[in-house]
Amino acid sequence: MTSVGPRSIDLNADVGEGGGHDASLMRLVSSANIACGGHAGDDDTMTSSIALAREHGVAIGAHPGHADPEHFGRREITLAHETVAALVVEQVCRLTTIAGGHPRHVKLHGGLYHQVARDELLAEEVAAAIAALWPAMILFAPAGSPLARVARARGLAVAEEAFVDRRYAADGTLVPRLQRGAVITDPLEAAEQAVRLVRDHIVEAVDGTQLTIRADTLCVHGDGPDPVALAAAVRAALEAAGIAIKS
Repeated sequence: MTSVGPRSIDLNADVGEGGGHDASLMRLVSSANIACGGHAGDDDTMTSSIALAREHGVAIGAHPGHADPEHFGRREITLAHETVAALVVEQVCRLTTIAGGHPRHVKLHGGLYHQVARDELLAEEVAAAIAALWPAMILFAPAGSPLARVARARGLAVAEEAFVDRRYAADGTLVPRLQRGAVITDPLEAAEQAVRLVRDHIVEAVDGTQLTIRADTLCVHGDGPDPVALAAAVRAALEAAGIAIKS
């Protein structure tokens, strides 16, 4: 039997990364993950992203990543656990200073996102640092990940995340970007995946496995070939299915 999913979902996008689509994306999403100087972004892009988010009533989030702009923060870098936590805190603090108050949520980026999500010791270090400084912050984490579990144990609110523009492996992880077909660029395919995730809590892995994923927020990457068309299709399909977009 098909399950009945929630009647609303958060739709988030990564912004402030120099993609040139931020103003259009802000009209379509409910949460913005703002790059804060690690993989991308500087004081000017953070200031403009914050202003756009406030103009459109979009929830402001920090999007810290490895300090590796050459690889757009997507390369995994081995660091001491306390160094990773300090990296996250430094970038969230930078955005907090510019925003004049702490963001509503934090979502790690790229290689850092995947490392912390699967490594319980890293997850514990990062979650503890966030909980100590910003106990009311919502942490975005991959649905069903060790990070989600550890953060909740630390008393943080967690928004479990799924991706509408990425394909999944049978173990529930994202197919690596270097693998052919890992990124969904067809807006209609992304829209179909989004509706099924929210309505049925199901996504089909590349081998045909039906994965159960219960998500609180869906991500649209802001650096795809046409993220605006993709986000517009996703939003339209969700609304047509009776699912509201709200943070």
